[in-house]
Amino acid sequence: MIELTNIIKTYSSGETEVRAVNGVTLLIASGEFVAIMGASGSGKSTLMHILGLLDRPSEGSYRLAGCDITHLSDDERAALRNRTIGFVFQQFHLLARKTALDNAALPLVYAGIHASKQKAVEELTAVGLQHRLHHRPNQLSGGQQQRVAIARALVNDPLIIMADEPTGNLDTKSKGEIIDILKDLNRRGKTIVMVTHEPDMAAHAGRVIVMRDGVVISDERHKKVEAVNNDDAYQIVKQLRHAAVRTFDQDKFKDSFRQALEAMLGNKLRSFLSILGILIGVTAVIAMLALGTGAQDSIQKQLSSLGSNLLMVRPGQMRVQGVALESGSVTRLTFQDMQAIARIASVRRVSASVSGRVQAVYGSSNTNTQIEGVNPEYAPMRASIPVVGRFFTEEEVRSREKVAVLGATVVTNLFGDKDPIGETIKINMNNFKVIGIAPPKGGSSWRDQDDIILLPVTTAMYRLLGKTYIDTIYVEGVSADLLDETQEEVKQTLLTRYRIKNASEGDEAVDVRNMADLKAALETTTKTMSMLLGSIAAISLLVGGIGIMNIMLVSVTERTREIGLRKSIGATRTDILMQFMVESVLMATIGGVAGILLGSGISLLITLVAGWTVKIAISSVLLATGFSLIVGMVFGIWPANKAARLNPIDALRYD
Repeated sequence: MIELTNIIKTYSSGETEVRAVNGVTLLIASGEFVAIMGASGSGKSTLMHILGLLDRPSEGSYRLAGCDITHLSDDERAALRNRTIGFVFQQFHLLARKTALDNAALPLVYAGIHASKQKAVEELTAVGLQHRLHHRPNQLSGGQQQRVAIARALVNDPLIIMADEPTGNLDTKSKGEIIDILKDLNRRGKTIVMVTHEPDMAAHAGRVIVMRDGVVISDERHKKVEAVNNDDAYQIVKQLRHAAVRTFDQDKFKDSFRQALEAMLGNKLRSFLSILGILIGVTAVIAMLALGTGAQDSIQKQLSSLGSNLLMVRPGQMRVQGVALESGSVTRLTFQDMQAIARIASVRRVSASVSGRVQAVYGSSNTNTQIEGVNPEYAPMRASIPVVGRFFTEEEVRSREKVAVLGATVVTNLFGDKDPIGETIKINMNNFKVIGIAPPKGGSSWRDQDDIILLPVTTAMYRLLGKTYIDTIYVEGVSADLLDETQEEVKQTLLTRYRIKNASEGDEAVDVRNMADLKAALETTTKTMSMLLGSIAAISLLVGGIGIMNIMLVSVTERTREIGLRKSIGATRTDILMQFMVESVLMATIGGVAGILLGSGISLLITLVAGWTVKIAISSVLLATGFSLIVGMVFGIWPANKAARLNPIDALRYD
């Protein structure tokens, strides 16, 4: 069954090398019960670790059931350990959070056996624990725990049982029970290799090997072993030796998920603090992005009220020795200027505008408000088509009719809940008929856009303000792509009319502003603000991720022996990596979901308490969720990889 040839195992400690096993050549037949004895430091445990594929020899060759397995990869050795070797350890190495049944069934998970735990129940029953299946290790005696370990070793029907000091921690009665179980297994054809320092235990074996200083000094057989055909064992080992290593298995994933939950529940405070870091980060992402998106939408609504493809033409300012004179001191805009601009091919609409402050009165209510005299084209240009009633006509402009379109704020101040259409108000002691209500546009940084009364431009100029010139000309281009060219054409048209050729004088004479530039600037500003808020929130997530990484590193350290046990019963690097990655991602996911709910709640609270506009976008929720998962994966990789790279025997020895 086992053939070792000149096995050497060397350990290095600084510049000193120690040969724990020194040139051991050994044959163990199928069905033998072998006891390996020796004082502490004799090399007996190291030899067993090599026999059980938990450790690699520095030199020499190892053949199992006739197959050379010396140079197999770690995952191939794990597959062989799982299906051909069962381990019974002195320290039992049972998982504290699992029942006896779960502990005994653990090798089935790594064998990829998608079945019930019936085999584990049968093995526990065989060792007399049928009434203790659902007890945890702390509810079992030492002898019962060792029986669970034996059931775990047998659940995959291995060819060999490796027992490392199986009776070392037991009382006399329990020792007798365990040795009887091992002898019964040997009678059933199992090859038993037992390491012990107790001569009375070794006496039960059919063969006793004694070691000293890494060398076999005696090898005595007390019982003849009949020759056994190893063809079946050879086929099993040959099949497993180069078996494909599965990277994903549903049962393994379920076990990893259960282990993650058990680990989190077993360390509630520590897990909560880790989740809290992600929760705060995701909450910040949701709330800040909602605030930024809301501000962006609010500004977008204000920008839409300006109209599209819009230019504003205003008189320039003259500077005398650095002092700016009042607007219009160089030029005065006229209706003829407006008509000249309207003839430009790339211009769709134009409207004159004059403005001023007035006192408006209705009944016992009055308000000081802004009036703006405009042309009918103003309504579609500035998104001011009345929501109720109508806008004034070109005929009403020509005849200087006293009609008015009120902003929403003026309606509230003068009429409250009453319908103003058809009512008469006084503006600076002049009677005006209300014919429409302008659409609400909301406030801006400089004024309330709804606190306004729109009048025919001629009425405002000649009946109220006493102006003979236009304050502003609004120009709508036919296309946003041609707006820069339109802007230049408008300016050149006016300069030609004023007979101005000097560029510097032209800049002082006419001010043509492109509202698209203002829109772009505001949109860029809001996007920058959103990115800044998102970046600050991302830093919170980063800190939360570092917290998860620290907790996972602590978890790996605390569970080093568990990792060693799992590897000894067949877990591959991928299995261990998945186990800790699942735990990390699970904590990040819980924190992410809780953060989304809390962030959404805070966003709504901001709206209710502060009155700010917030908008929770699906994209921000997906971003926060995805980022939290990425954080869990990225910051879980290092601890998980550290766990996966542990040498099984070093992990089992960890204190």
